[in-house]
Amino acid sequence: MKKIWAPWRSVFIYDRKSKGCIFCKAAKSKADKKHFVLERSEFCFSILNIYPYNNGHIMIAPYRHKGSLSDFNKKELADLMFLAQKTTALLKRMLKPDGFNMGFNIGKLSGAGFPGHIHMHIVPRWLGDTNFMPVLTQTKVISESLNSLYRRLKSAKY
Repeated sequence: MKKIWAPWRSVFIYDRKSKGCIFCKAAKSKADKKHFVLERSEFCFSILNIYPYNNGHIMIAPYRHKGSLSDFNKKELADLMFLAQKTTALLKRMLKPDGFNMGFNIGKLSGAGFPGHIHMHIVPRWLGDTNFMPVLTQTKVISESLNSLYRRLKSAKY
């Protein structure tokens, strides 16, 4: 397997071990640009995934640090889904994907990087977005930098 050096990942790895939950940190911070927070609603917020599967990979997390859907009341769940609806509409308008993968990784076994803080993934998909790179070289190509994408989505009306 070929290696691609990604030294920026070390910040995430060390920061995560030393400072806890990325969602709680972003939720409490006023520095939305630093944390790539796109939108804040009453109970939830949307944030760019800094290790995206595809360009425009966004996560929606409640402000409260809980690990199960059953830990949230109806208003929080409705707000989460409303923000998911707004986010997919924004992505459709700005990135024009052919579809979306949406879902939760609940618990460590499911692949959740932060199993104690539930969050929804929204991954835009395009016809042909899985090409020879992941298959032959085990490498994923992301077409736009996080900073560029953040500026573009943040400047659009949510």
